[in-house]
Amino acid sequence: MLAALSIRDIVLIEQAALEFAPGLNVLTGETGAGKSILLDSLGLAAGGASGPKGRAGVRPGADQGSATAIFDVPPSHPAAALLAAQDLAGDGDIVLRRSLNTDGRSRAFVNDQAVSVALLRELGGTLLEVHGQQDDRGLFDAATHRLLLDGFGGLGDAAADVAARHGEMSAARAELDALVANAERARAEADFVRAAATELTDFDPRPGEEEHLAGERALMMNAARIAEDIAAALELVSGDRGAESALAQALKKISRMGAEARKVAAPAESALEQAYGFAEEARRELDSLAARLDTDTGVLEKTEERLFALRALARKYGVIPDELPALRDDYAARQDMLAGGGDQIKKAQARVDAARAAYLAAAAKLSKGRAAAAKKLEAAVAAELEPLKLGHARFRVALEPLEEDRASASGMEKVAFEVATVAGAAFGGLARIASGGELARFSLALKVALAENSAPAAMVFDEVDRGVGGAVADAVGLRLQRLAGSTQVLLVTHSPQVAARAARHFRISRVKDKTKIEMLSDEERLEEIARMLSGAAVTDEARAAARRLMDEAAGVPAKKQRKRA
Repeated sequence: MLAALSIRDIVLIEQAALEFAPGLNVLTGETGAGKSILLDSLGLAAGGASGPKGRAGVRPGADQGSATAIFDVPPSHPAAALLAAQDLAGDGDIVLRRSLNTDGRSRAFVNDQAVSVALLRELGGTLLEVHGQQDDRGLFDAATHRLLLDGFGGLGDAAADVAARHGEMSAARAELDALVANAERARAEADFVRAAATELTDFDPRPGEEEHLAGERALMMNAARIAEDIAAALELVSGDRGAESALAQALKKISRMGAEARKVAAPAESALEQAYGFAEEARRELDSLAARLDTDTGVLEKTEERLFALRALARKYGVIPDELPALRDDYAARQDMLAGGGDQIKKAQARVDAARAAYLAAAAKLSKGRAAAAKKLEAAVAAELEPLKLGHARFRVALEPLEEDRASASGMEKVAFEVATVAGAAFGGLARIASGGELARFSLALKVALAENSAPAAMVFDEVDRGVGGAVADAVGLRLQRLAGSTQVLLVTHSPQVAARAARHFRISRVKDKTKIEMLSDEERLEEIARMLSGAAVTDEARAAARRLMDEAAGVPAKKQRKRA
């Protein structure tokens, strides 16, 4: 729910702080006092338009204005998931704030962290639903009708199943399309593919082969000079006066020392043994290298022939030599496709057929559920229209079947709420309702029918009772009170019958070109409702009538009302 709204320097409001209650909260006051400014400020905090596009602007004489809305929602509310996805989750309340400069520029904040206005608007949309005189959002956005109908009918799981089946079918079709495309490409290049696969397979390029061959070739081309250097190194290591012989002699000398002397010289003896081992290893490596250099020219020729052929093959196929093994595998796979691609395509087609059948079955089940939910919703809305003086209007849920090629993850029908406001007129979109009062009352009828399944954190109605009185106004108030039992409602009203049903009542007045906001006590509410009944001069009869309205709204028995009167 909306817990509080704080406004500073917006239009006629210098400073205001309102704390709202669960249930029905009403705003009353004379025309022009600034009631709508409060709603505009709330919309501003929730990401609504400002400056030239909106009515909320900085108060004359101030440099900057701001509006802050604090919401208290359960962890399961969609707003909590949206905050978590943006790393904006906090502990407890959700605080939306918007600051506005005199040039129309604004800044947005969520939980005291700067965010984009777009994100603020998205978050505000999950927390607040506004129905004003010319508002075409919320219920009047056809894009939301499918979700509202699914929520009303308890079809969330069925809709999720359809979306999952559609995803599986799309993935299977993508796999099939890829296989068909590969097969067609392979068939178009069949001769080349076979030749390339054979050539590359016969040549059998290996990873890193070019570097290895180039190194071997360089080594053999300089074999004579390198052999001389290796021979000289071998002489120094293992010759008569080489390191190996000298180390052996040193070890022999130490081995002939007395026991006490050898004990003292043990570390030196150990080091010499290690050095002798290293010298032996060096000799073996040098011998191996010398053996590799002791080759005939035929080996060099074969190495060069392989290296040059490898490079020529890479140039032919437009790749570097190290990419030839992967290219060989690719052509081999394409050759296999030519031989056995038909079987793969058949299996992929079978998977597509199975996925399509599963999708169609799930979509048919969802369509049946939507048809049943549509009838229930139509009946529920129709029951609300007559008491709201909209008995001439007709409401329907239009389910337009879609051809299979237009079906989607949302199902196989388009969902739209439609209305006919005049007897005999064709049905059309909800936004075609011309009268602002009718628009607001129609939205009320819809929301009463949908309330338990699609309630946001708070709902706002601007003069939903405009142009009605008596029994109709009482019917509006009763439905608002019922609606407020499942979701918080904020309402601007001129109707005493509606105001009498409030859980919290605010009076808006104009004092010296400034808007004043007061939360009323029970006695102050009585006076305000009496004023709404009688006008400027509040009479005892008006007070008695106001008391009766408040008692009826509170469910006080008629006998007790007569005693109090």
